[in-house]
Amino acid sequence: MTAVTTARTAAPAAHARPVADTLTMLRRNLLRAVRYPGLTMFLVLGPLVMLLLFVYVFGGAFGAGVAPGVAPGAEGRAAYLDYITPTLLVLTVVGGATSVATSAAMDAAAGIMARFRTMAISPGSVLSGQVIGFVVQALAALVLVLAAAVAMGYRPDTDALGGLALLGMLVLLGLALNWLAVAMGLNARSVETASNTPMILLLLPFLGSGFVPVETMPAGVRWFAEHQPFTPIIETVRGLLAGAPLDGTPTAPAVAWCVVIGIAGYVWSRALYRRERR
Repeated sequence: MTAVTTARTAAPAAHARPVADTLTMLRRNLLRAVRYPGLTMFLVLGPLVMLLLFVYVFGGAFGAGVAPGVAPGAEGRAAYLDYITPTLLVLTVVGGATSVATSAAMDAAAGIMARFRTMAISPGSVLSGQVIGFVVQALAALVLVLAAAVAMGYRPDTDALGGLALLGMLVLLGLALNWLAVAMGLNARSVETASNTPMILLLLPFLGSGFVPVETMPAGVRWFAEHQPFTPIIETVRGLLAGAPLDGTPTAPAVAWCVVIGIAGYVWSRALYRRERR
C-alpha cells in the first residue's frame, strides 16, 4: 500500500516542471528551425515579395487612393509604402501561424505527439514550446521585413512607449494565432491539409483595411471588413508605427480579438492533444 501511495504522489511531481519542460520543447523547436530552414524562410520571403510587388508595381496607383491629394507615381509609391508596411508586419505573424500548423501536423502524423503523451513531461509544454518557438521566429522575420521597408524609404514615427506597445501587440497576435494554428494542425487529417487550413487567416487581411481603406468598399464588404478581427489589429499597428497615441488607435478591440482567438485556440488544441489520434 505504501509503494502504491508513493507512486501516485510521485507521478504529479514528475509532471510539475512546466517551465523547464516548455524551455526544452522551445529549444527543440528552434533547433528544428535551424535544421529545416524552409518554413522560416517562408516567413520572410512571402512578405518581402509582397512588399516589392505592391510598392513598385501597384504602389504608384494605389498610393493616390490611400492618401488623397497624392499624385500617382513616385509620390504614390511612397504613400503606399507607409500604408502597406504595417499590413505586411501583421501578415508576417500570420505566416508564422501557417508554419506552426504544419509543424504540429507533422509531429502528430509521425507519432511524436503520442510518444510525448506517454512521457513524464508537462502536457502543456509540448504545445507551448511550438507556439513560443514560432513567435520567436516571427519576431526575427519582423525585424528583416521592417528593415527592408526602411531601406525602401519607410520611416516609422513611433517613440519608445509606442514601440513597446507595438511589440506587445505583435507578440500577443502571434501567441493567439499560433494557438489557433496548432489546433488546426492537430485537427487536420494530413500534413497537406494542415498547410492549407490556415489559409483563411492569410485571406482576412485582404478583406479588411490591410491593402485599401474600408471606405472604398461596397456596403456589404465594408461591413464585414469593419467587423472582422484583422481590421482593428492592422489599424492599431499602423497607428502605433505612425506615432499615434494608444487612445487614438482601436487597441481595445484588437486586444480583445487576440484574447478571444488565443483562448479558443488554447482550449481547442489542449483538447485535441489529449485525444488519441485516429
